[in-house]
Amino acid sequence: MSFDTDAITDRRRLKRRLFFWRLAAFVAFLIIIGVVAGRFVDSGSKPHVARLDVSSVIVENDRRQKALATIAKDDQAKALIVYINSPGGTTYAGEQLYKSLRRVAAKKPVVTVIGTVGASGGYMTALAGDRIFAGESSITGSIGVIVQLTEFSKLMEKVGISASSITSGKLKGEPSPFKPLSEEGRRNLQDMVTQSHNWFVDLVAERRPLSPAEAAAYANGGVYIGKSALQKGLIDELGGLVEARIWLESEKKIPASLPMVMVDYSAPKGPLERLLQGMLGKSVISERLTLDGLISLWHPK
Repeated sequence: MSFDTDAITDRRRLKRRLFFWRLAAFVAFLIIIGVVAGRFVDSGSKPHVARLDVSSVIVENDRRQKALATIAKDDQAKALIVYINSPGGTTYAGEQLYKSLRRVAAKKPVVTVIGTVGASGGYMTALAGDRIFAGESSITGSIGVIVQLTEFSKLMEKVGISASSITSGKLKGEPSPFKPLSEEGRRNLQDMVTQSHNWFVDLVAERRPLSPAEAAAYANGGVYIGKSALQKGLIDELGGLVEARIWLESEKKIPASLPMVMVDYSAPKGPLERLLQGMLGKSVISERLTLDGLISLWHPK
């Protein structure tokens, strides 16, 4: 009987302890969320320099577009620094990002900083800046457009598989992985690539101190490190975020003492997920990316 009483007492004591620690953990969680939210609101409501990171493969992103529109309207955001670490992406996504950054630049200074790599569509993004910085060993350039195709009709023949299609025109079914690309289809794709490439080259000539001929000479798809890009006129200055802040202070009278506020355009997360991300950092598992259409991407074979 005494044993049963002692066991019941121990269980009740254990339950009280568990309740206390659960309550303490919940209160701590609310405090952390409040502090994080408070910092975000406070820093965003005061004069600051906004920072937008463009990393990984560049694809269409409505949240990024809305974030840039907000920065353009925010009088407290005195400038925008765009930190680029991207090999590029789809041509349209790069165009969309470039134009959005230029809309911000119409209201306030925009500086672009190339980190490890800012090539192809990444360099297109950098062109939107009033001043382009890159590290001495940063990889940039790769000015060009590519369409990659896969065709395995010979393999299908070997395994006895065939495919057929009914189309409304000769080019409707091209390119296809089930049959070789026709000469007409190749000319059609080449025309698309050439037109997009010419647009990219014209953009380089417009935004950089280069003649159309010089821009075309550098637009052979080759990549350059920062030191070489500076000599060619593809960037303005060697440096990173620190040098960007120094330039903003000396040329645009924006104090280097202003806080830098990171622009978050990631998908909305619940409170617990935000807390875990803040504690653990970025996940090692990347989001699934799909590339469709014309691509401006540095992708060494």
